[in-house]
Parts: sequence; structure tokens; C-alpha cells
Amino acid sequence: MHIFSIIFPLIFIVLSGYISSRSRFLSKEHIAGLSKFTFYISVPAFLFVNMAQADLHSSVSIAGFLSFYIPVLAIYALGYLLDRYVIYKQSAASRHAVFALGSSYSNTVLVGLPIIIAALGQQMVGIVFMIITFHSALLFTLTFLLSAKSQQTFSWRAFAKNMLLNPVVLSISSGLAINLLGVTLYHDLVNGLSLLAKPAIACALFVLGANLAFYKVADNWQASLIATIIKLVVLPCSVYFFATQVFNLEHSLMTVLVLLSASPLGVNAYLIANQIKQHQATLASAVVISTTLSVISFTVWLSILL
Repeated sequence: MHIFSIIFPLIFIVLSGYISSRSRFLSKEHIAGLSKFTFYISVPAFLFVNMAQADLHSSVSIAGFLSFYIPVLAIYALGYLLDRYVIYKQSAASRHAVFALGSSYSNTVLVGLPIIIAALGQQMVGIVFMIITFHSALLFTLTFLLSAKSQQTFSWRAFAKNMLLNPVVLSISSGLAINLLGVTLYHDLVNGLSLLAKPAIACALFVLGANLAFYKVADNWQASLIATIIKLVVLPCSVYFFATQVFNLEHSLMTVLVLLSASPLGVNAYLIANQIKQHQATLASAVVISTTLSVISFTVWLSILL
């Protein structure tokens, strides 16, 4: 498939959401309602049905897991050290941790998954789900651990509850349990869930574009650009190196991992920055910059990998 044919439909949907929001054709209330349907109903239905029916024998790969998460943790450490010793010297540990999150956290569900499905097909979603199941939990927990001393009001109990009840984590883990237990879902239930799941990818991309209209590029955009370069260039190159030179993964699995890592910064990282009250403007800007530049990043990687 031609690279343009993969990228253009996805960009078209994101731009449609952005223009609808920017022109105020859709109000914040409209977008909030669409977002709630997307992230609490349609996307979870999509993740649950596909995880319940995935071929786990071809999806589980320790080498693949390590090829993705070793570079992610290494880049997280790089972002932390850069912010501590180069960008914002002598700041609180919580500030460095948030910048590290902004350098390593990928928008795997809203951007990475649609790109992979468009490029490789639906058969690869099982591998994607196995990789991203721990993505948010790992990076968010690490960020809060490093920030704990300066976050006196933070509740680990509330955080654990929110993570366990996160619609992405809950739907994937529930589908995985159904799959492992060998439970056959009622046929009509599967059909109903599949109908709910059909608009998931399009809605997710549309909502992503609509929400981008609310984020601004701050005056101190230099830190955001550094985080974006680390996220879109250094991280996928690191994953590519580990997948090809260290673990020698098969081509399809390597392609999935690189495309996931080449995804832009996820909006949830900005929400964490707001909660910790550090680097909010930096991460808001990084979401916009990385999402815009990811078009170039994905085009380059798709031309290399396909």
C-alpha cells in the first residue's frame, strides 16, 4: 500500500475534528460528549472484542516486550537527566519526572493503533494490545513515584483505583481474561459490541483533532521541541536498534513496535502534568508539536519499514 494512502485518511479525520472545533461548529460540550462516548464506550468495546478474539500464541513475545520497554525506560531516564542538568537545573524532582514522561509516553491507542491497522491490517492488534497493556500504568506510576516527596496530597490508593478502572486497561484485561479462560461469548453480544466498536478508530482520531484546538504552543517552546525530538526521533530509533540488533525480531513485530514508539505524545501526559502541577505548558505544547510532526515521522518510518 502506498504511504500516502495510509497516512491521508487518518490526517483527514484529525483535521476534520480540528476544524470542527476551531470553527466552533462543535462546542466544548459537544466534544466532551463525543469524547465520553469514544473513550468509555466505543474504544473499550473495540479493545475488548479484539483482545477476547486475538490469537495469543502469536501475540505473546518477551523479546518484543523488552525491545519496546527497555528503550522506553532508557528514554525516560534521558528526559529526566536532561531536564535536571540542562533545561531546568535545581528544580524539583517532580518537574524532571513530568518532562521525562513527556519525552517517552506514546499516544498508542489514538494514533499508533490506527496507523498499524491501516498499514498492517487487523491481524496485528493482538500484539499491539499485549504491548500497550502496561504502558500507562508503568510510566504514570514511575512519574508519581519520583514526584511523591513533593506531592503531599497525592493518594496512591486513588491512583491505583483509577488505573485499574481505566477503560483501556479494564477492557484489554477483561478481554485477555476471556481469551485465556476459553470462554465463548454469546454470538449476538459479540455482534452488538462489534457495532459499538466500529466507529472507535474514526471517533478517536476525530476527538484527538478536536482537542488539539484547545492546546496552545507556549512561548517557551524550546523545551517542548526537545521533548518532541526525543519522542519522535530518539525513541523509535532506539526501539528499532533493540528490535533488529539485540533481539532480532521478525519484521512484522519490529514494525509494530517502531510505529508504536513513533507515535506522538499522548494527551494523558498533559493531564498528569496538570495533576502534579509541573511543566503544564511544556507538555501542552509538546502534544501539539509532536502530533503535527508525527506526520513526517510516520511517513519516514513507513517508507523504511514497509
